[in-house]
Amino acid sequence: MALKLYGLPMSTCTTRVLACLHEKGVDFELVPVDLFSGEHKQPPFLSKNPFGQIPVLEDGDLTLFESRAITAYVAEKFKETGTDLIKHNNPKEAALVKVWMEVESLNFNSAISPIVFEHIVGPIMGKTADQAVIDANLEKLGKVLDVYESKLSITKYLAGDFYSLADLHHFPYTHYFMTTPWASLVNDRPHVKAWWEDISSRPAFKKIVGAMTFGEGK
Repeated sequence: MALKLYGLPMSTCTTRVLACLHEKGVDFELVPVDLFSGEHKQPPFLSKNPFGQIPVLEDGDLTLFESRAITAYVAEKFKETGTDLIKHNNPKEAALVKVWMEVESLNFNSAISPIVFEHIVGPIMGKTADQAVIDANLEKLGKVLDVYESKLSITKYLAGDFYSLADLHHFPYTHYFMTTPWASLVNDRPHVKAWWEDISSRPAFKKIVGAMTFGEGK
């Protein structure tokens, strides 16, 4: 039975899972969820995720939500298939993957997501961007990227000289951020820029990036 992923390709969290599934070469069915009509807040969907958020993954009788938990599950279940995203045969490297996955979630994501929301998502919802929020988080993001620049001057990827979930998890928000007027935060840091150009050129991302659009096809 193929995996079922409930979500939308324009959703950063859905895209995080889609990238993982494509890296692993796993068969799956993408089931669209109509956010604009509020489908995600209706009882049928809430029975899958009581918080009413996408994505949700169904694998037989198992139902998962939270994108990073889903990618970890997929990477572990299909660890012998496709790209090894968790370095399951090397405990030290696996631990480093987990460290940088935490860094992405707690430091990078918390700074970049408000910028993307204020500049891209909010206006689609009829909201005026709050430049003060953007500026405060640009400062935070710059400090995070300074750490990345230092790390990536030593290793090709965040957890080491191998691609992993630690890198993959950055793709969705960075993709949208690079369409904003502040892409120089990445481009002005040569090692971060090289890393971004590397991970964003992977075949798994190329399969989904064309559908990562906001405000179209509602």
